[in-house]
Amino acid sequence: MLTSKRGLAAATLSAGLLFTAAPAFASTEPSEASPSDAEAKPSPQVDFSTAAIRSIEPVDESNANALAGAGGFTLSANATLASEYRFRGVALTDGDVAVQGGLDLAHDSGFYVGTWASNLDDATVGYGDIELDIYGGWSGDVGPGVSADVGVIGYLYPDAGPGDFDYVELYGSLTGELGPASVTGGVAYAPDQDSLGGTDNLYLYTDVSVGISGTPVTLNGHLGYTDGFLTFTTDGEAVDWSIGADVAAGPVTFSAAYVGVEGDALIDPAGTFTDDAFVVSVSASF
Repeated sequence: MLTSKRGLAAATLSAGLLFTAAPAFASTEPSEASPSDAEAKPSPQVDFSTAAIRSIEPVDESNANALAGAGGFTLSANATLASEYRFRGVALTDGDVAVQGGLDLAHDSGFYVGTWASNLDDATVGYGDIELDIYGGWSGDVGPGVSADVGVIGYLYPDAGPGDFDYVELYGSLTGELGPASVTGGVAYAPDQDSLGGTDNLYLYTDVSVGISGTPVTLNGHLGYTDGFLTFTTDGEAVDWSIGADVAAGPVTFSAAYVGVEGDALIDPAGTFTDDAFVVSVSASF
């Protein structure tokens, strides 16, 4: 998720990250390359958004369920119920509830593979009713107080209609501490593919989280920038953002965030995909 899918599938899904990543809508019609998260089917990055936004982040091993301890492997699972699914600010379930979940297999060396899935609204997105993400990569410390996460993710739409819809994205991020805040900067790049209209897509983002001392509450902020096919604008550029909070209760996290996406001449006069929204979710890792 970058806002990638790995955040949820990774073993823990934070509201802030949820608001960051999945496919984006495209400004072309499905027959041209079908849109996905930030466009008319348009397309997750995914922030990232609605309580079901995916985002790429290192596996939280403290919450992982070591079901496969032999050989240094850890298997973890996650599940989320969100008021809607937003990917990089764009609505992918037309305001309907999203049911999501995933599995991750990680090794002590830092390498991991995983999968994550969510329902979609085909009438809105045009990519079928299911999104299935498969990813793999490496995460770990690269310096004092600094961790990295790099990998590749495939966005698959198994029940989409005729045409090219699936696409692949490369991602990377760095996370460090800045005073009381945890700050992440990341990039996701989808190279030229038929499903992207023969073009590419670049996504840049930053996430900031601050825990409130003595409480289970974490405040989150997200800002992302898309340049390419996966937008919902006439010039192929868009900015998405979210402000929210998480409340942790053991393996369960309650999240809420206000999410939006902005751009020059949004191709969505009715605001079906791009109106600002308040999103809530509850997720669990085990």
